[in-house]
Amino acid sequence: MTLIAEDLLLLLLDDDSGKPLADSTKLPRVLAGALVVELAMIGSLRITGLDEQIKKDHVVVAGSRPEDEFLRRVFDLVASASRPMKPQKVIEKSQKNLAKELAARLVAQGCVTEKKDKVWGLFPTTTWPAQDTSREKVLRDALRSALVDGTTPSPHTAALISLISAVDLTHKVIEDADKKLLKRRAKEIAEGEWAGAAVRKAVSDVNAAVMAAVMVPVIVSTTSS
Repeated sequence: MTLIAEDLLLLLLDDDSGKPLADSTKLPRVLAGALVVELAMIGSLRITGLDEQIKKDHVVVAGSRPEDEFLRRVFDLVASASRPMKPQKVIEKSQKNLAKELAARLVAQGCVTEKKDKVWGLFPTTTWPAQDTSREKVLRDALRSALVDGTTPSPHTAALISLISAVDLTHKVIEDADKKLLKRRAKEIAEGEWAGAAVRKAVSDVNAAVMAAVMVPVIVSTTSS
């Protein structure tokens, strides 16, 4: 099984240019959010609710330490914290260099290639054009089946849809379908019964955290202009 964050990045890279569909503010944060969601899905972390000793909407350890290095890094961050953190803070502390590190894994798996260049001959840039699109096609077909045909998605696919929806890029991943339909169906899936209450709460809180995180630079920019 591949990580949700890996598959998410694969879907958010343009096949031809290798550039991310999400900007440099959104991409690392939604990838970090994907790690938190996956940790909730496997029972390693959970987000607190009402009537608990720890204040609600904080990320806490709930199970065993995972084997995957990316998941383990986020788990260790939560486990070693002096006090429980909200999802947004976990995301902010987990997002540094994450896109490049996950892309390196996709390169090693043969899904994309790494291309280094310079903008205007001065500023270094890295892109990841598609190499083998077979895995990506399987993912897109699963997303299309759920979003367009109305089939019930697997938990992995439902998590991908909810995260892509959080950064409002569903219409970029499935380009030849009605944008409003995709948005409405993605929202239904994100709020649906595809997972237990604890995981649905994690998805909801992570999506809210991702949206809040990407809105802060916009608000700051608008205020200062």
